[in-house]
Amino acid sequence: MKTKILVVDDEADLELLIKQKFRRKIRESVYEFVFATNGQEALERLAEHPDTAVILSDINMPVMDGLTLLTRTHTEQPGMKTVIVSAYGDLANLRTAMNRGAFDFVVKPVDFADLELTIEKTAGQVRQLQDTLRAIQENNILKMYVDETVLNFMTRPDFENRLLASETVQATVIFLDVCGFTALSEKLPATDVVSLLNTYFDLVVKEFIAQGGHVDKFMGDAVMAVFRGEHHLDRAIDAALSARTALEQSDTPLPVGFDYRPRVSIGVNTGEVVSGNIGSASLKRLDYTVIGDVVNMSQRLQSAAKAGQIIISEAVYLQVKESFKCEYVSEVTLKNKAQPVKIYEVVE
Repeated sequence: MKTKILVVDDEADLELLIKQKFRRKIRESVYEFVFATNGQEALERLAEHPDTAVILSDINMPVMDGLTLLTRTHTEQPGMKTVIVSAYGDLANLRTAMNRGAFDFVVKPVDFADLELTIEKTAGQVRQLQDTLRAIQENNILKMYVDETVLNFMTRPDFENRLLASETVQATVIFLDVCGFTALSEKLPATDVVSLLNTYFDLVVKEFIAQGGHVDKFMGDAVMAVFRGEHHLDRAIDAALSARTALEQSDTPLPVGFDYRPRVSIGVNTGEVVSGNIGSASLKRLDYTVIGDVVNMSQRLQSAAKAGQIIISEAVYLQVKESFKCEYVSEVTLKNKAQPVKIYEVVE
């Protein structure tokens, strides 16, 4: 990969000397040199070449000296490394340069073999810094797409050996659907639809997180969340109530001419689920999720819910009837269920 180097020196013959000594590296596109005759001009060159990796700078120059330039670049261009190249190699200048952020100090007259080693060492440090910054950025991006539960799972010492492993846990599953959004999406531009849906999801997710839940997946205009740990059922229902209120009280503006108030239908179920990576090791595509009848039932309950309703089964009602106000709705036949199921609505 080509390393771009800015040489800052007011000696007229230095540019020619640099080009002669490093002609092979220039020809092979290992190095690319940019030149400036003082610190102020160097700042202009940096604005034109923001991908500069290494700065080789003299100290004594007109307009702006090298130590002043070093102070500016160390603050404004932290991704670049500066090597001071000067005939003034006394301890005072050396300490000043290092204290202001110089990576190294080369004393004139220049030993070009030593200078090349210094450039390589400096460029290596820049690449390492860039790799670290890129890894941090990629990690932050990853956190936007991958739930924290998955990231915690990935940091286990035996992660690679447990890729296709699973565990059985007690959990509560919520399915939440934004009602009427499909019809709205037929009338709005796609960009407006995505923006509006993301706004609604953000309101909902905040309530789930506040109660210790994690989002398992987004599916069109629906979201699935899982709650584990102590009192997971009560926390999930509290989250469902809060999410419904947050969305119904949303004042997110719509385009002129559209009259739409977001409402949700929610299904909540609890019990034993299988948690683990689902997918293909050969394809190297896995999805960390929970599966089982509890999950299926939660989705079926959501399908049976009307706009504004939080629906639970009779089995769940018996567990929470003393903590939440619930009302009997009816007995319904749910998809893939042999027997009718009595359902209740959580009111508050």
